[in-house]
Amino acid sequence: MCGICGKISFGGQPVEEALIKKMCRTFACRGPDDEGIYLNNEDVEIPERANIGLGHQRLSIIDLSQAGHQPMANEDGTIWMTYNGEVYNFNELREELERKGHDFKSHTDTEVIIHLYEERGPQAVSRLNGMFAFALWDERKSLLWVCRDRIGIKPLLYYWDGRNFIFASEIKALLCDPSIPKEIDGDALQLYLAFNYIPAPYTIFKGIRKLAPGNHLIVRKGGLEAERYWRPPRSIDPDVLALGFDEQEKFFKEKLFQTLSDSVKARMIADVPLGAFLSGGIDSSIIVALMAGHSSQPIRTFSIGFEGDRLFDETIYAREVARLYQTDHHEFKLTHRDMLDIFSEVLSTFDEPFADSSALPTFIVSRETRKYVTVALSGDGGDELFAGYRSYLGEYWYKRYMMIPALVREYLLEKPILMLPDSRHIRFLEYIRRLKKFIRSTRGDFVERVLALREIAPGDVRRKLIQDRSGVDEGLILARVAEGLGRYEGDRINAILYSDLKDSLPGDMLNKVDWMSMKNSLEVRVPFLDHQMVELAFRIPGKLKLNRGRTKYILKETFKHLLPSSLYRRPKAGFEVPISRWLKTDLKFLLNDYLGEKRINAQGIFDYQAIAGLIQDHQNNRTDTSWMLWNLIVFQHWFDTYFK
Repeated sequence: MCGICGKISFGGQPVEEALIKKMCRTFACRGPDDEGIYLNNEDVEIPERANIGLGHQRLSIIDLSQAGHQPMANEDGTIWMTYNGEVYNFNELREELERKGHDFKSHTDTEVIIHLYEERGPQAVSRLNGMFAFALWDERKSLLWVCRDRIGIKPLLYYWDGRNFIFASEIKALLCDPSIPKEIDGDALQLYLAFNYIPAPYTIFKGIRKLAPGNHLIVRKGGLEAERYWRPPRSIDPDVLALGFDEQEKFFKEKLFQTLSDSVKARMIADVPLGAFLSGGIDSSIIVALMAGHSSQPIRTFSIGFEGDRLFDETIYAREVARLYQTDHHEFKLTHRDMLDIFSEVLSTFDEPFADSSALPTFIVSRETRKYVTVALSGDGGDELFAGYRSYLGEYWYKRYMMIPALVREYLLEKPILMLPDSRHIRFLEYIRRLKKFIRSTRGDFVERVLALREIAPGDVRRKLIQDRSGVDEGLILARVAEGLGRYEGDRINAILYSDLKDSLPGDMLNKVDWMSMKNSLEVRVPFLDHQMVELAFRIPGKLKLNRGRTKYILKETFKHLLPSSLYRRPKAGFEVPISRWLKTDLKFLLNDYLGEKRINAQGIFDYQAIAGLIQDHQNNRTDTSWMLWNLIVFQHWFDTYFK
């Protein structure tokens, strides 16, 4: 795994080596093993030609020799590529290419992509199975091919002004170019307040964009040509729908087991030490069980928990799985002091606001894991493919809830419940909070109900928070959710999952893991997100995923013989941190430091009275606003980094 960057100029200006070097240094942690630069500045300006510079920071995983140095070229130097990722079927592709007469000087997947491009052009991406972001310069055609993997596991950002195209693995690298303006995008700010992250193609900066998952670009004189090269199935096969429930279950269990097992096996290929994150949940436990079946040596596993906090600690379940498969297990327990120690370092890693608090433990588990291995497999993606989150139950219970007479719902249930206090860090009050969120999610149409379950700051809060709403697209958030839900036909559970595959999975989960793992020079592989697994998942009817109120039904039934029964007899805990309690105790000072009246008024972005109301509600235990407050604290920390 690596970091990449580059610039192509059609304006006759040379690309400076100093700029490419500076860009590379901003993400050196992504590739501490080697640095490389390629420059091609034409002496004579020819209209159809361009000046180009490519940069690369290497984390060596496959072929550790100097033969894997990047940017890498073909035999005659007419094609150059800078590449971040792993292609798991590269050996198979290499054999095909060798039979066609291609010669190889390394054992890398990078070189395979170059030769595959020589055979198939940009259509080569359809043959790649893996996670990747790359840019390939074709000197003969004077074009740059820029590509991101199907799911969005690896990042790629760019800026285009009509004459210059600049790309990188991180925003901070792009901002090394003084021609790129630093101006906050108001629509992106809205999206951030709503979701805790900023989905593609937006970034917090106007003009800088994320290349969306499953998309590639052709950059040549005259402009950009963007194309979506992959999407998963958008409906259930009629032949499957014709089968009975038991027949469907049997049919998909066999396919699911084999597909995921093959995916795990492919991701265990490495020339460096390898292990697995083991949270104690279903998904990571399945991955560890399958890894154990493919290995003759004990698997190294790594878990993290919270000292003295049973509500958020799953390590007891991780230990059960570790004992069952006799793994070489390592466990790390966190306290609030650990969070404080890394708070600034973690938030400074983000080059745009990102408020998923689980980034803090993800950073620590990545840091500690890197002391033992260079590659770790994780269970990320299982919840988004097989309906593992509580929010997915909203639509299931909605139909049943609406069967209750309206007067009973309103006066005997909703009004009393909505008046109760709630809190994320006290178990009983957490149930009250969930009930209140569910009640609010029963209002409106399907799109509005899904948004109510997803959003961090509700629409009325967002409208109060942002001071200057001129130019704000008031319908942006709802339209975004509607677009995602509308991409899947005839199955509402799969429509919600499809929408999450497009937005929250790459924008939140994968983004977090990429940032935190690469900050520690650790490569994380995600077997659930093999594109063949994803395609299979969206051929499975929603009723097999969410069955009679049981989340991830088909996944649990398929692999239950591999796991301890205790994993099935407990509620999902997630990988959150107790921000709610900490903002009332050990981290309370952050409210004063980042959300004080003088500071907010001087900044001019947010309305202080709206923020003061959120703080008061939280401190008085009226309602838990901790996630909204954390969202604002993270924004302020980011703002200090880039605008002070």
